[in-house]
Amino acid sequence: MRKKLIAGNWKMNKTVSETEELLVNIKHLIHGDALQTVDVLVCPPFVSLYAAKNILGNSNIHLGAQNIHQEEEGAYTGEVSAKMLVNSGCSHVIVGHSERRQYFIETNELINLKLKKALEHGLVPVVCVGETLDQREKNVQIEIVNGQITKCLAGLDDEEIQKIVIAYEPVWAIGTGKTATPEQANEMHINIRNFISELFNNEISENIVLLYGGSLNDKNAEELLSMSDIDGGLIGGASLKAESFVKIINIAKNK
Repeated sequence: MRKKLIAGNWKMNKTVSETEELLVNIKHLIHGDALQTVDVLVCPPFVSLYAAKNILGNSNIHLGAQNIHQEEEGAYTGEVSAKMLVNSGCSHVIVGHSERRQYFIETNELINLKLKKALEHGLVPVVCVGETLDQREKNVQIEIVNGQITKCLAGLDDEEIQKIVIAYEPVWAIGTGKTATPEQANEMHINIRNFISELFNNEISENIVLLYGGSLNDKNAEELLSMSDIDGGLIGGASLKAESFVKIINIAKNK
């Protein structure tokens, strides 16, 4: 059975001191048994990663980054490399988030390079895919998402694909207060799982962890996490408060 993963993407929020305070509160509220049954991941901004590592210690809460550069090192002002993330205590990294695609014009081909660099350094890439409102209204969401998966995962072998997580983000449901219905979300997750089976094999598709990344919060988590193929969430706003984040973790623990 796939283990649930609850991941907090803090985006451009929280200073170093605020990061420390939030993580102390999360550690205080979370019960040890929850971390036995649910994988928990927090992704603060780059400047807070090292402080977060020190606060998390050996708590079994995973630390991730929100982005990565595709090159090993070099003259790339403002960028952060895989080995820097590993040295800062990261085990995971988000790649291809819809905001990176929209605001920084990241392509599927670039995302492919980034996730391969992450894998090269032992990082778990959380690969984001999803359609816009316009694409959903034109009923081409399956085609769009499968196309993103094909290009983002190009060149991966059976061993590498088992080391990634896929997050489905209906772009129209991020930061808008809108959410896909649980049935809509699960329908896409089933499609992704079936498509992974076509690209690789059924065993891999049954074991790959698929997250829902469309404004999952402590109010709708019960319904969404009850769906057959939703294995957790990539959570934005609700991960910025310890109480709501831990509530989602506790809901996941019972699924």
